[in-house]
Amino acid sequence: MDILMNLGLSFAFGLVGILILVLGYKIFDALIPADFNKELEKGNIAVAIFSAGILIGLAIIVSQVVR
Repeated sequence: MDILMNLGLSFAFGLVGILILVLGYKIFDALIPADFNKELEKGNIAVAIFSAGILIGLAIIVSQVVR
């Protein structure tokens, strides 16, 4: 029974972490005047690397909060 409870908690914390990560990216995207999605569609590698860096940074913060 403990295994199922731990599995459910892991899933819940993972889901909460992903939701916080997406929310953080949306807030960051709204604060910056550039349109990241438009630039990514054009194939702008620099914006893709920048976005990946933002997501990694947010993921590190979220992982410490959820932990």
